Amino acid sequence: MFEFLRKWLGINKEIEQNEEDLMKKFLIVGLGNIGEKYHNTRHNIGFKILDYLAENESISFETAKLGDRSTLKIKGRTLVLLKPSTYMNLSGKAIKYWLDKENVPLENLLVVTDDLNLPFGTLRLKTKGSDGGHNGLKDIQDKLQTTKYNRFRFGISDAFSRGRQIDYVLGEWNDDEYAKLNERLKTSTELIKSFVLAGVNNTMNQYNGK
Repeated sequence: MFEFLRKWLGINKEIEQNEEDLMKKFLIVGLGNIGEKYHNTRHNIGFKILDYLAENESISFETAKLGDRSTLKIKGRTLVLLKPSTYMNLSGKAIKYWLDKENVPLENLLVVTDDLNLPFGTLRLKTKGSDGGHNGLKDIQDKLQTTKYNRFRFGISDAFSRGRQIDYVLGEWNDDEYAKLNERLKTSTELIKSFVLAGVNNTMNQYNGK
């Protein structure tokens, strides 16, 4: 009887430990398009933020299935960093694959993307919402079958004339934006770390609109 209880308690303790370990793992996805011609475009800000984070943490990306992947450890948390290689419009496929492979809870997913509806450099973290006409978010919503996932929107503004949206988002930063970009990248990586360490609500309160 005592032996049974010991085994039962041991199994439950192991299950609790596994669940606790899962809650300490996060999937951080920067959206963008692969290829040198897209490297410095506004639409690739998700890639750029993850590259900035990796460079400052002295880690590197390796080519893996459906994307470039890296791992960062911060205060007992594991961050799986992913730059999908599926092109923007099929980002959901890579995200679904790595969520399942890494066994990351949906609430620990953070998608980093550009947003035309926010002034340049404005940061906004949300726990749910529509795709807002963004094809990458549209595919993620389709593959995950939910709009309830964390997304970090980086404002690129809508300073383009009628009919020039595609040229604008696939265009490179102007001189004024480029001069301010480094500070915005630094703050963006701080937001990501806060999301992991302090939680989504505290992070929204601290960074949204900044």
